[in-house]
Amino acid sequence: MPAHVRTIQTAVPPTVLDQSVAREIFATQDGLTRLGQRLVRTSFDVSGIATRHTVVTDLDGLTPAGDPVFYDAEAGALLQPSTRTRNDVYVQAARTLFIEAAQRALDACPEINPSDVTHVVTVSCTGFYAPGPDYEIVRKLGLASTTQRYHIGFMGCYGAFPALRAAAAFCEADPQAVVLLVSCELCTIHVRSSNDPDQIVASSVFGDGAAAAIVTAAEAPSGTSTLTINKLASDLTPVGEEDMAWTIGDSGFEMVLSAAVPKIIDTYIEPALAPLFADEPQLSKNLSEGVARWAIHPGGRSILDKVESTLGLSASQLEPSRRILRDYGNMSSATVLFVLKEILEQPAAAPDERVCAMAFGPGLTVETGLFTRVDR
Repeated sequence: MPAHVRTIQTAVPPTVLDQSVAREIFATQDGLTRLGQRLVRTSFDVSGIATRHTVVTDLDGLTPAGDPVFYDAEAGALLQPSTRTRNDVYVQAARTLFIEAAQRALDACPEINPSDVTHVVTVSCTGFYAPGPDYEIVRKLGLASTTQRYHIGFMGCYGAFPALRAAAAFCEADPQAVVLLVSCELCTIHVRSSNDPDQIVASSVFGDGAAAAIVTAAEAPSGTSTLTINKLASDLTPVGEEDMAWTIGDSGFEMVLSAAVPKIIDTYIEPALAPLFADEPQLSKNLSEGVARWAIHPGGRSILDKVESTLGLSASQLEPSRRILRDYGNMSSATVLFVLKEILEQPAAAPDERVCAMAFGPGLTVETGLFTRVDR
């Protein structure tokens, strides 16, 4: 049997960042030029985001923090913690979210015991520590000490796809394999006040969250819905290497997300999809009809707009992606798993619906996946 995604479960930090509150925090900082202020307000207002979740508890703007690290609410000032301070926050908060999402995935599959898990694959690009989250998942969830562990780091918003590819390969090599895949990103620990348009966009769209999936080739119980992994593909556009990047600075990680990205996606998205449909060319003749469901990584509203118009998709086909963007923002690699979870849990309109997933990241890299939703 081919590998399938048995379940997807998520976890988010409890602090909710209201987009209008965040906009006023960032728009009223000392040092912003008039142009910077206009860019902040525009970026936040057109983002398509209503709320995000954050591990930065003093960013909610509601209660003055006793010992602020990122935002001094009393002074109304965003602070500039060092990269080390930001990573310390990552270590403490990511540990909780990795375990919470992983535990929820196991709880959602009562037929799978912790001892059945053969592989753990973790994904993150927003912080580092060792022994890492793969180690802690094995220890804290009671998995076998012989569980094989892999960490996919610093690949950006498309990182869930290499993880799915690895999981599918493990299951193909061993039909009894059970892979626990967990992605956790704490993007908001790296936001800062700036007149740089890239940093302004980053502060307006990024949120925090974790998602966990169980991938296996073992038969799923009746009454469950799964996503059969039909094909995963990867492509690099011939341009865009400098338009989307993720580097480490003295005051956190620095995001480059230029205004050219939607145009690059518009130009190269169809060639990037071609390998995905090489074995089923009939699906690509009319994508909106051939593939019922679409899970597009909502890197930003303009990216979703371009995908919808270029591929001729309907508004309803992009609704799950837009809803995740609205409620959670861009959580980097975890986001497309949030979208796939929503699609997996929606009522099916027809048997064996096809699902196409897609994410973009540094490079500019385009990762795609073709799935079949199976209701048992």
